[in-house]
Amino acid sequence: AERYDPAPDRAAREEAEKAAAQADLKRQLILAVLLTLPVFVLEMGGHMIPGFHHLIMSTLGQTLSWSIQFVLTSLVLAFPGRRFFTLGGQALLRRAPEMNSLVALGAGAAWAYSTLVLLAPELFPVDARHVYFEAAAMITTLILAGRYMEARAKGRTSAAIRKLIGLRPQTARVDRDGSTVELSLDEVAPGDLVHVRPGERLPVDGEVESGQSYVDESMLTGEPIPVHKSKGDAVVGGSMNAEGALVIRTGRTGADTVLSQIIAMVEQAQGAKLPIQSLVDRVTGYFVPAVIAIALVTFFAWLTLAPEAGLSEALVKAVAVLIIACPCAMGLATPTSIMVGAGRGAELGVLFRQGEALQGLSDVRVAAFDKTGTLTEGKPALTAIHTIETVNEEAALSLAAALERTSEHPIARAILGAAEEKSLSLPTLENWTAESGYGVKAELDGEPVYLGSKRFMRRLGVELDPLADAITALDEHGVTVIVLARGQSLQAAFGVSDPIRKGAFDALNSLREHGLTLAMITGDADAPARAVGQALGVEDVRAETPPDEKYQAVASLRKAYGPVAFVGDGINDAAALAEADVGIAMGSGSDIALESADVVLMRDDPAAVAVALGLSRATLNNIKQNLVWAFGYNALLIPLAAGVFTPVFGWSLSPIFAAAAMAASSVCVLANALRLRGFRG
Repeated sequence: AERYDPAPDRAAREEAEKAAAQADLKRQLILAVLLTLPVFVLEMGGHMIPGFHHLIMSTLGQTLSWSIQFVLTSLVLAFPGRRFFTLGGQALLRRAPEMNSLVALGAGAAWAYSTLVLLAPELFPVDARHVYFEAAAMITTLILAGRYMEARAKGRTSAAIRKLIGLRPQTARVDRDGSTVELSLDEVAPGDLVHVRPGERLPVDGEVESGQSYVDESMLTGEPIPVHKSKGDAVVGGSMNAEGALVIRTGRTGADTVLSQIIAMVEQAQGAKLPIQSLVDRVTGYFVPAVIAIALVTFFAWLTLAPEAGLSEALVKAVAVLIIACPCAMGLATPTSIMVGAGRGAELGVLFRQGEALQGLSDVRVAAFDKTGTLTEGKPALTAIHTIETVNEEAALSLAAALERTSEHPIARAILGAAEEKSLSLPTLENWTAESGYGVKAELDGEPVYLGSKRFMRRLGVELDPLADAITALDEHGVTVIVLARGQSLQAAFGVSDPIRKGAFDALNSLREHGLTLAMITGDADAPARAVGQALGVEDVRAETPPDEKYQAVASLRKAYGPVAFVGDGINDAAALAEADVGIAMGSGSDIALESADVVLMRDDPAAVAVALGLSRATLNNIKQNLVWAFGYNALLIPLAAGVFTPVFGWSLSPIFAAAAMAASSVCVLANALRLRGFRG
């Protein structure tokens, strides 16, 4: 256990660190907004409202107004904007400029030029004495806003490992020196006898030494029907004991248990998963150096080809290029679309826990489903009744329900539930007894009646031939067969299975229309798995896959078809959810499945997978549109800012209009992202 104990602490620490970083980003953004707003009002207010300009000139005066802007903008760059200069400067020193470098150059150039105009105006011609402090402050604030939205969209660190460990009891009652004592799990050794009371989780892997009970292993195996355990049967730590008391001889402890191995696989799969590289980053590697080069070429070209314009004009043009190219629109393009897309998803019952999943889901080529609780209801129900010719179905069902009346077994509940649905009256039985692992028997009007497994009937000498074909068909489809007999006479055979969810066929058909290959990975037996797969048209069925191999099955599907989305709902799915390119958990599933997933479906409806896929593709298209606009805008306006058209047409773009155009571009990107709110699914 020692090998895994630090995991929850590490997960909690990482989550706390991420939350602290996000909170710090929020504080920096608020500070930047508060400092930038007066700068923007002082400078841009005068350009937009002439009367306001005259008011500023008559009260503060130009020098004091510019001085206030200088102080406030310097504070913005020195504190909230410091990260851009630190990271961007380091990247420039490594000769690998990136987006932070461009932000630092754009904001820094606007600030430096404006500071020179304020402190040494004589260096510039009268018509070039303008300040662009608001551009420097706005660049920083808008990019910070984009980074904050991006951090919000990325979601929080998964707590899956902590919740997995929470399933494992911390202590066990062990036989020591003739008495039963409670010890911590670290003190339990292979060979120890461990006592488990009804309703408790099993603390260790091993085999039953004495006692018998039904054990719910669904959290580990995905199989919905509890398994009967008696002497010699293997049991798994973390599974839930039902009504019987068990004594278990310990086989594996600590890091060797099945649960611990699943913990290790979830940890490994999550650690190996890299964030999806955003489209912005892929283009930035080429765009940033190109912009810097264009700004330098602009500066030297104006100095060389138009010496009469002077140093100030060359500087103005170079600054205009850096400001117009500053990636406010690009910085907002991805996070705003993700924020709006994720918000719309929540309204539609699709929760994207990781922002990257909105991009990653659009790339998947295969949708792999767990069976139990995902494509099926996850609980047994009566799905077939076959009777001999002389017996009425309702009479057989009422007698079977009477036999199961006092049982808490899930199969008994399925039969009782079917009888209740038909409002059947149940006959009164006497001398009711249960034979654990076989069935039940009682007396009706002095005649013995039996309900149980085929082996129970064979032991009683009941001939099954009259319903042999029906029983064989049920067996072939993996349906649990329960047989009813009266005396030595066969009466009926009941089929109890996990029914397919309503809407599962339409949901999978929709995914097929999206061009996805359909697969199923389940720990269930081959016959029921293939029966469900065949009914739903699943192309690739992988049955009898234990929890510690599910993630390998996901990797195999990726190799065969491409990126994989895995849909599951149990602990046994946690490693597969983490290994998949996009893990999708059903909302009714275990907490571990929900925490391991990138996407959570808030309703138990496989159709929501198609909604998630459609929203993902709509969001990615929206991001592409934003990036095309942002880069296209830069491509069109950079030549204008560089003064390419000045000698011929007299067209030019001063830094003040470059800053305004930059803001307009950001507004367009935000407006386009908001269109995602109209997505209907």
